[in-house]
Amino acid sequence: MTGVSAMNDLAWVPQSCTLPPEERPLRVAEWDALFSERLTSMSRPQPLSLRLDLAGGEGVEERVRDLVERESGCCSFFTFTTTPGQDLLRLDISVDQAHEAVLDALAAQTAAAREQR
Repeated sequence: MTGVSAMNDLAWVPQSCTLPPEERPLRVAEWDALFSERLTSMSRPQPLSLRLDLAGGEGVEERVRDLVERESGCCSFFTFTTTPGQDLLRLDISVDQAHEAVLDALAAQTAAAREQR
């Protein structure tokens, strides 16, 4: 993930993540690209949840659903909920208490990717 040096070494990735280490930078780059291209707003409605609003458009919902499905496959501690709206896709991400630091790191990276626009 670009923009946050602590994120660049991926040390924040928990042991429970089953994605092979050599594939992690590629996945992070996918999230970064999505956030930098589509993020319109971000909030933390609760300490264990992150809400992202993404600009809609052709293929955006499919792109997000594909990424969420793959991420859920390797990091089962995430719960993703997508809610399509008019010209918007809401992505709610939540974790359990044990993974709050991972969500904090994701929120920081999301904010950094948004600033890269």
